[in-house]
Amino acid sequence: MDFAFFLIQLLNGLQYGLLLFLVASGLTLVFGIMGIINLAHGSFYMVGAYLAWSLASMTGSLTAAILVGVTLTVLLGMVLEWLLIRRLYERDHLYQVLLTYGLILVFEEARSILWGDDPHGVPVPALLSQSIPLTDTLSYPVYRLFISGICLLLALGMYFLIQRTRLGMMIRAGASNREMAQSLGINIKFIFTLIFAMGVALAAFAGMINAPLSSVFPNMGGPVLIMCFVVVVIGGIGSVKGALVASLLIGLAETFGQVWLPEVAGMIVYVLMAAVLVWRPAGLFGKA
Repeated sequence: MDFAFFLIQLLNGLQYGLLLFLVASGLTLVFGIMGIINLAHGSFYMVGAYLAWSLASMTGSLTAAILVGVTLTVLLGMVLEWLLIRRLYERDHLYQVLLTYGLILVFEEARSILWGDDPHGVPVPALLSQSIPLTDTLSYPVYRLFISGICLLLALGMYFLIQRTRLGMMIRAGASNREMAQSLGINIKFIFTLIFAMGVALAAFAGMINAPLSSVFPNMGGPVLIMCFVVVVIGGIGSVKGALVASLLIGLAETFGQVWLPEVAGMIVYVLMAAVLVWRPAGLFGKA
């Protein structure tokens, strides 16, 4: 393996890991702060991808599609939390699993009715369609670098929001002791609505920006949901930092596994998860 080929695989692994973090961080926030097991999280990724395709087809601009799509998914998250999710806060996790699994079925049926069952492609924006030459025969797409950059910016923004702002302080207080935070005047209902909407929007945004690379097809949220739960388990429940580290580990392991060990590439991520759990049962950054 020469250096240029190794660099391409490294960049691919980082890009996949950062995109996975974008999806998994929403799941981590919802479960770590609200205590909600959201099996429908992969469906929001799918909804984002389909919105990118349909809105880009109508407007001719992926950027406009993303701006409108993110707004719609934030509203979708707020409505779902208000109508359904907030009724589950004091209930057993089994109710959460049943309701969110039902949402998967609802979203799949709605997807079939609205957009059909055919796969679709989303063109890369013309401004980002070039490639950077690495050698005479190898180059790397600018759009993949753009995705990595956007994911890094959002990760930094999420850290700043949670650790350095008043809203972040209220979010951390609600996650630590919601009753005490509420007694101090923090509007926990609003905080939880905001967190759930943020989780939905992050998953949908990941689906939107990845649509030109992976295409848009039915049931595309299922594999993403499985990987998100693997990220949460490896990184530690409720840890955004753990989700970032775990996502990068998974991205690199899966990318290089497909190059070096293609026969067992599908097992590598789960072997990694098992090894981490043997070493640290609570995950890399989870609380024991």
